[in-house]
Amino acid sequence: MSPLEPNAHSAGVSRAQDILAAMPEGGLFHEKSWRVSPDPFPISPEFFKRLEKLGHQLTVFVKACAQLYRTSVDRRQPSWIAELLDRGKPRELIDIQRNKLFANDIPRVLRPDLILTENGFTIAELDSVPGGIGLTAWLGKTYSPHHPGVIGGATGMLEGFESVLSAGDIVVSEEASTYRPEMEWLARELGILRDAPGRWRVVDSSPRKDWAPQVYRFFELFDLANVPCARQLIDLALDGRLSLTPPLKPALEEKLWFALFWLNPLEAFWVRALGDGTFKALRKVIPQTWLLDPQPLPPHAVIPGLEIHSWEEAIKFSQKQRDLILKISGFSETAWGSRGVFLGSDLPSQEWTAELKRALRVWPTAPHILQRFHHSRLFHHPIFSPETKAIKTERIRVRLCPYYFVTSEKTTLGGALATLCPDDKKLLHGMPEAVLVPTSVDDPNPV
Repeated sequence: MSPLEPNAHSAGVSRAQDILAAMPEGGLFHEKSWRVSPDPFPISPEFFKRLEKLGHQLTVFVKACAQLYRTSVDRRQPSWIAELLDRGKPRELIDIQRNKLFANDIPRVLRPDLILTENGFTIAELDSVPGGIGLTAWLGKTYSPHHPGVIGGATGMLEGFESVLSAGDIVVSEEASTYRPEMEWLARELGILRDAPGRWRVVDSSPRKDWAPQVYRFFELFDLANVPCARQLIDLALDGRLSLTPPLKPALEEKLWFALFWLNPLEAFWVRALGDGTFKALRKVIPQTWLLDPQPLPPHAVIPGLEIHSWEEAIKFSQKQRDLILKISGFSETAWGSRGVFLGSDLPSQEWTAELKRALRVWPTAPHILQRFHHSRLFHHPIFSPETKAIKTERIRVRLCPYYFVTSEKTTLGGALATLCPDDKKLLHGMPEAVLVPTSVDDPNPV
């Protein structure tokens, strides 16, 4: 790898030190750290246009998911779909998400995890209660003075979040406390931007007497029993005295939607609900996914794409055949972050067998999915070392997370977080060795 030119190196070191100095006191994540680069991750104008289109396509997809669940409940679509999506959920939460008051509610912040590949990208999953909103806003503000191409600029994430919560309370649970610092920074910056200190308030999950009319939920639904204010928020929402987003719809937070999207018997529904163009576009980027349903198949049937008659055959897959991701679908403490995710080809045969059998065993209450693994592309990017005060161009792999803010009028791309992981990593996520930077539009560019 060729070293940077002396002037460029000196300027890069100065920018990197400025970025570190700009970090809010106490950081943006509780007890979490990452490495720094002086430069955003660059993408081409053509790739940027794809990201903008993807926001609309994913909004339509989520609306279609909500429609499929509703029509399965009232049996206009097969009833097993709703039954599957409701597995493991408490009855009260199922009743709330079926309440007609919330029929048209969908998550208003969407963040797909895009793995950049040789042929473009693949969507590893779609998160509707995403972390990183405040972080990406801070990165946009910090990098944009030196890099005018940063997606969203200095305020895009702030304005996007304001379109979702024009004022109100952001509830951060104890389980999600790692993210509290970034949400507190976000609330302060929104107040500064609109000259309205206190208009946005980050609160813990204690019951309150002074709830704002609008509340942003930053806690997972599986954790409701550990959220003391949950009962109060639910009652106020049911009485129409408070609007709560993301909505209390655990069905929409399941990962198994990607498997339903690939089921041949449901293809006609997806084409009709999405439109032919969006259906074909999403088929190119949503990896083939399967439900790990242990129910026996008829003697003449096989699982499409894997061409096996039973999961017992998958247990015997070779290491190459195990280029598959195994993960829990949702409603579990292991269903977010990088927890509960296994790459079959990285596991010894005995461990692969044990994890697959465990997933099949818990299917009745905790459905799991199997997903085609797509290898990420290698890039080169300058990275700063605080110890040596030098910049070195390193080989990295990239997870790109665009943040889409959904209103009744449109879906807006507020910014995009790039997680640059060392080249020896296969599962790409936030880690101490990773570099977190915003994404910028540049031309020419390798992406």
